[in-house]
Amino acid sequence: MSRTFNFSAGPAILPEEVLREAQAAIWDFDGAGIGILEHSHRGGPFEKVVQQTEASCRKLAGIPDDYAVLFLSGGASTQFFMLPANLLPDGATADYLVTGAWSEKAVAEAKRYGRVHEAATTAATNHDRIPRANEIRWSERPVYAHFTSNNTIFGTQWTSEPTPPAGVWLACDASSDIFSRPIDVTRYGVLYAGAQKNIGPAGVTLVIVRRDLVERPVRDLPTMLRYGTHAKEGSLYNTPPSFGIYLMGRVFEWTLRQGGLAGIEKKNREKAQVLYDALAATSFYSAHAGEGSRSLMNVTFRTPSAELDAKFVKAAEAAGFAGLKGHRSVGGMRASIYNAFPKAGCVALASFMQDFAAKHG
Repeated sequence: MSRTFNFSAGPAILPEEVLREAQAAIWDFDGAGIGILEHSHRGGPFEKVVQQTEASCRKLAGIPDDYAVLFLSGGASTQFFMLPANLLPDGATADYLVTGAWSEKAVAEAKRYGRVHEAATTAATNHDRIPRANEIRWSERPVYAHFTSNNTIFGTQWTSEPTPPAGVWLACDASSDIFSRPIDVTRYGVLYAGAQKNIGPAGVTLVIVRRDLVERPVRDLPTMLRYGTHAKEGSLYNTPPSFGIYLMGRVFEWTLRQGGLAGIEKKNREKAQVLYDALAATSFYSAHAGEGSRSLMNVTFRTPSAELDAKFVKAAEAAGFAGLKGHRSVGGMRASIYNAFPKAGCVALASFMQDFAAKHG
């Protein structure tokens, strides 16, 4: 059976060679006669998987030893409250840059634990761009500055990290562009991402956190909600999402084989350019995201009418393109082209877009 071009925003496409490896590992992992889904998380084979996955992650992103690498459950949505619960003291302020639905949700959870200052927001224009540096108004003494690096729904992406006040560390929800380009982890106190777009399947969350922050949580918390619990136990305090961790490790190794983060960024830019060139080639389509803020991961666009948008999605599905319907808050279409998505799919979609515009323009 041939593979469909899957433009889903997530859970999203995984590398085909990783899926083939997983097929074999489900039946028999590492010659043990036991599949990866069946191995005890306390046994030697799986402990080795966790160690190798962490090592590959550190190598891929250049993560220094003074950062803990955690493999947790609950998705990025759990990190919306776990981050401030551990690190935002009562009465203290955290600054949040609001660029979409997920950062809005992060703000709502942080308000349960301390004060939140919205240092910038693009809500007035339906989050069609990233705030300019001169639009950001930091509070006087924030504990940390939080941003969402890529906005899946709206198709916008920070081209580089915002610069917070001196001495203030960055916190980032990088769920939809994690490891899609080189990153300086040392600029962050906490970097977290649900795996299901770029680095693995749904069900496992990567959290990279500075060890000095882990060592001093600001309040007493249930055991499972403490970063320190998971850092001390090597992400094995409880039964972890073992298959997700295994797959994440295989994706890290696949990414290294693509030339690491520099190599994958080059591929991602080439893929995205194919689609943005197709949008620019005709006035039939319009992009939601403004120039300078456009995502390499999620290309959002529309035709001249909602009726034509619906017709486009239906015709695209018939032509073998899945997952192109845009989010209800934006409408139109959304082509999600994460790390594992092939350039051939972008080329094929661009050709389809040209034909559709010729027929309906």
